[in-house]
Amino acid sequence: MTITSNIILIGPMGAGKTTIGRQLAKKLSIDFYDSDYEIEKRTGVKISLIFEIEGEEGFRRRETQVLRELSQMNKIVLSTGGGALIQAENREVLRNNGYIIYLKSSPDMLFKRTSGDKRRPLLQGENRLEQIRKILTEREPAYIEMADEILDSEKMSIKQIIQKISEQINKDENH
Repeated sequence: MTITSNIILIGPMGAGKTTIGRQLAKKLSIDFYDSDYEIEKRTGVKISLIFEIEGEEGFRRRETQVLRELSQMNKIVLSTGGGALIQAENREVLRNNGYIIYLKSSPDMLFKRTSGDKRRPLLQGENRLEQIRKILTEREPAYIEMADEILDSEKMSIKQIIQKISEQINKDENH
């Protein structure tokens, strides 16, 4: 199986972007990058510490730089952070550099998947489910607008999602 452009996974935290991205890249025999992991690797600290020291604005600046660099690569699977589409520049960079798949999931499922996770700065607070709903309400219009394809990571298994993306790539390459 060959691939002609980047595959970019977008969606909220807990939608499965990293898990699916890793397995998809392996199946396609191409490299996988997670923008949040790349930020941590470059800074040598966890994202929560970046938020603590530089605030969300500082983190978003770093995120834009990493996305700009990663999107210039070719034939990769890229998992973006849940808030990557907040910045117009990020939307433009991603739109011009890959096939974008929105991994959709309900607030309840996202809550369940992130419930034990202490590494997510935007979910540290009293009412995590309410915070997830608020974040999703703000960001989902951008996810939908940017998506070349929307896949429900709640209703489909990881295997089904990877199969569906693989089929789409084959279809695109054969036309």
